[in-house]
Amino acid sequence: MASIQVQGLHFTYPGSYAPVFSDVSFTMDTDWRLGLVGRNGRGKTTLIRLLAGELQGRGNILSGNIQFDRFPFEAGEGGTALAVLRDAVAPFARWEREMTRLLALGDTDSLRQWGEIEHRYSAQDGYIIDSLIEREAGLMGIEAAQLARPFDSFSPGERTRLLLSALFLRKNRFLLIDEPTNHLDMQGRDIVAQYLAGKRGFLLVSHDRAFLDRSVDHILALQKNSVRVEQGNYSTYRRNKQQQDDHERNQNERLQKDIRRLTESGREKAQWSDRVEATKIGQGVSDRGFVGAASARMMKRSLSIQQRIDRRIEEKESLLKELERADPIHLQSLLHPARVLLTVRGMHFAYPDGPALIQGLTLTVAQGQRLALTGGNGAGKSTLLKLLAGQLTPLAGSISRPQDLVISTLPQETGSLAGTPRALAGQWGLPTDHFFTLLRKFDFPREAFERDARGFSMGQQKKLLLAASMALPAHLYLWDEPLNYIDLESREQIEDMLTDTQATMVFVEHDRHFVQRVATDVLAL
Repeated sequence: MASIQVQGLHFTYPGSYAPVFSDVSFTMDTDWRLGLVGRNGRGKTTLIRLLAGELQGRGNILSGNIQFDRFPFEAGEGGTALAVLRDAVAPFARWEREMTRLLALGDTDSLRQWGEIEHRYSAQDGYIIDSLIEREAGLMGIEAAQLARPFDSFSPGERTRLLLSALFLRKNRFLLIDEPTNHLDMQGRDIVAQYLAGKRGFLLVSHDRAFLDRSVDHILALQKNSVRVEQGNYSTYRRNKQQQDDHERNQNERLQKDIRRLTESGREKAQWSDRVEATKIGQGVSDRGFVGAASARMMKRSLSIQQRIDRRIEEKESLLKELERADPIHLQSLLHPARVLLTVRGMHFAYPDGPALIQGLTLTVAQGQRLALTGGNGAGKSTLLKLLAGQLTPLAGSISRPQDLVISTLPQETGSLAGTPRALAGQWGLPTDHFFTLLRKFDFPREAFERDARGFSMGQQKKLLLAASMALPAHLYLWDEPLNYIDLESREQIEDMLTDTQATMVFVEHDRHFVQRVATDVLAL
C-alpha cells in the first residue's frame, strides 16, 4: 500500500471569474476504491484532469512510482476486440514486430535492443496477456469467443466494459474513472459495479447512488468550501453529511441570533461613543479638554470592542460555510381535459437497413401517469420517445394524441449548446425569471447566466436543458435519461419534485433508485 498526496493545489481556468481549487490538500491510499462526489461545477472532472496531467495547476501531486490512467480514453479503431484491448494495455503488437525484426538482424546491438524490449514486454505480462484479457472480459460478462469479433460490432455499453477491464491490466497504475455508467443500462451497471467491487486502486466519479454503494469503500467529497475524505460507501457518507447539515442548520439559527445580537451591541457602542463626543460641544475650554480626553479614551475602548465584535461575527459566519442548500423545485404542469394523453395501437418501427426496434406495440398513457421505459442498450427506448413526441413516424400502427396537447421534451445528450443562459432563454422563448430561478435552485451561480454554455460542465449543460423543459408548462413530459451527468443532490431534488406532482411523464432512466421511487408504471422493451 502506498499513498498519493495532493498538497496546496490551486487551479483557475484562464479567463474564469473564480478559482476551481484554492489550497486543496488531501491524501488517498493506492488500494482504496474511492468515490469522488460533489455538485456539478465543483471540479470533479477538473480534479481528474489535474491528476492525469492534462491540466497544470499550482501545488504538488506526489504519487511515487504510481502513474495515473484516465477513463474514458480513445481506443484504437478497427481490428478484433482482442487486438484493440491488447493495444489498450500496452503496445504489444508493436513490441512483437520489433522483437522479430531485431532477432532476424542478429547482430550484437540488435540483440541488446531486443533484450530491452523483451524486458518491457515480459514486465507487462505480454506472454500471457491474451488469457488475462479473456479473464477480465469474462468478469465483465463477455465470453472469450466473442473477442474475435470486430471491436466496432459491440454496443457502446459493451465497449465501455471491455475498455475499462483493459485498464486494470496495466501495471503500477491508479485509475481515474469518470462517469462510466453514462449510457449503461441497468444490467450493465450491475456488471460493472460487481467488477469494480473486486478491484483496488481507483478514483471513481459517478452519480448513481446504488452503483457507488456497491463499488467504493471510501468517499472523496468536494464540498462547498473544503475537501472531505471519509471511509465507507456513499450511503455512509450521505448519512454522516446529513447529520452534519442538520447540526449546522441548528447551529445556524443560534449563530444568526448571536450575529444579530453582536451587530446590535456594536451599533450601541458606536452610538454611545458618538454621544460622549457630542458632550464636548458647549463646554468651557477646560471642560472640553477634560471631556475630550475622556472621549478619546472611550472612543479607543469602543473601537477595540467593535473590532472584537467584528472578529466574533466573522468567526461565527465562517462556521456556516459548508452548509449545502438544495431548495425544493416545482413542476408547473398543465391539466388537459382528456383522461388519456397518448394511445398507441399496433406500432411498428425500424430504421432504414436496420432490424425492427418496435413491433406491434400497444399502450396508453393516462393523465398523472409516470411511465418508465426500461431495457438494455439498443432496445429502442429513445426511439420510442421520439415516436411519442412526433419526431419520428411509425412504419405501421398509430399514435393518437388529444387536440392542443402541449409536449415538453428533454434529449439524452446536451448536443452543441452555445451561448449564455440569458441568450438561450430568448432563443427558446422561455420566461427568463422562471428559468433563472430553476437554475439557481440547481446550484447555478448567478455569474454563470452571462457565461457561454460551452464552458460549463456536462452536468451544468444537462441542468440547462432540464430547466428549459420545466420553464414552460406542458401536459406531457418526455424525458430521455434526465439524470445523465446530474449530481446526487440535484437527483434528489428532481425525485422529490416528481413524487410531489401530478405531471404526466414518459421517461428513460437507468438509475434504479430513481425508477423505483418516481415511476408509477414500468414498460420493459
